[in-house]
Amino acid sequence: MKILVCISHVPDTTSKINFTDNDSKFDTNGIQYVINPYDEFMLTRAMWFKEKQGATVTVVNVGDATTEPTLRKALAIGADDAIRVNAEATDGFFVAKQLVEVVKNGGYDLVLAGKESIDYNGGMVPGILASLLDYNFVNACVGLEVEGSDVKAIREIDGGEETLKASLPIVIAGQKGVVEEKDLRIPNMRGIMMARKKPLAVVEPVDASATTSAQKFEKPAAKGAVKLVDADNIDELINLLHNEAKVI
Repeated sequence: MKILVCISHVPDTTSKINFTDNDSKFDTNGIQYVINPYDEFMLTRAMWFKEKQGATVTVVNVGDATTEPTLRKALAIGADDAIRVNAEATDGFFVAKQLVEVVKNGGYDLVLAGKESIDYNGGMVPGILASLLDYNFVNACVGLEVEGSDVKAIREIDGGEETLKASLPIVIAGQKGVVEEKDLRIPNMRGIMMARKKPLAVVEPVDASATTSAQKFEKPAAKGAVKLVDADNIDELINLLHNEAKVI
């Protein structure tokens, strides 16, 4: 089984976010980048298939050379090789078009990705990719088993979970639950050293146009000052909740 894991290069959640050019561009100065957490869950599941079933695992990213440390981390976790499509990830459709070519050229039958990236939270790429490939598709996956060409996936739905059966080839978009946080792997020194020797191929992008563009970014409103109300002053608490917080 050949597995392709799609990796997004995203800011660490502890990063302080700022914008430039009249709030039209993301300011990358001082930002630390990591593997998108949803993608890391799927990479961890792919490693289980590698160890238990002898699958090969390739990781792919659409981005410039600055994303290579993130791909190297994925290699240190245990992926066999990596591919970087040498293009700026402008929007979901553009990224999906690039990934289509990677999938076709590599003959991957199981494509794994997080359900969304934690920077833009678009949640578009896996579904568009499956549509363009005409592959089966399961979103919000929290459980995944593959036996031969048979796939059993559990996905989260409103109020519960749904178990689905499908067949390869397939695109799976997953989230926390497909593995637990305790199962995530921290690269050790041996893995880091081996990652330096593993193949990281750089391919040029195919011709594709972005279908969306960012016009402006805006930070959430700053939190207001805390007002303390005496525990015995219930009338004042109700007044504040009703007239200021407007929650009752």
